[in-house]
Amino acid sequence: MPLPTLQLLDLACRRGDRLLFEGVQLEVPAGRLAWLRGRNGSGKTSLLRLVTGLSQPERGEVLWGGEPIRGSTRYRDELVYIGHANALKEDLTVTESLAFLARIHGRDDGAARLEQALDTFGLRSRRRAPVRTLSQGQHRRVALARLALEDRPGLWVLDEPFDALDVEGTGRLAELLVNHQSRGGSVLFTSHLPLEHSLAPTEFHLDQHVSQPQRR
Repeated sequence: MPLPTLQLLDLACRRGDRLLFEGVQLEVPAGRLAWLRGRNGSGKTSLLRLVTGLSQPERGEVLWGGEPIRGSTRYRDELVYIGHANALKEDLTVTESLAFLARIHGRDDGAARLEQALDTFGLRSRRRAPVRTLSQGQHRRVALARLALEDRPGLWVLDEPFDALDVEGTGRLAELLVNHQSRGGSVLFTSHLPLEHSLAPTEFHLDQHVSQPQRR
């Protein structure tokens, strides 16, 4: 069964007394990479949080296969969200932290599977190191190794996934994204960095929907 289409219908978002954006219409079908672009403060992270169900829109709807995402167990099962913060347990080892992420999302946390995922990002030699001893780039690689545990189509929502990665890490992540796309998975992501040439995403510019303050 092909992956459902993600639909954003007339989406608007408010932060405090400010309307960040409105009228957002976007579709991300199976096998599509969608690059959400916009200047700082345009609401890219806020939009991703609406897509993941962590926030509620001012108006509009987020649909998965034509159904609202709220209360959808299938959506939760097929969604992988990695925010700008890495959400790692600093006092756990690298392997323990990745195992924790795998377990809470119902994924295989077997030793061989975890080691393979860490090896995808060149972290095999650091697998027993406490997370607190890692560099910023290594923190990001551990968080992204969560993607290497996925072997089926799903929706990946990624906030600045290339941030803090070196050239090698960027290449490894790009390869994961291409492989995910080829098996029918979809990705909605933000990035302020130039992309690998192997990626060919559809671009969506949020600046066009940013709400302008009213003059008094």
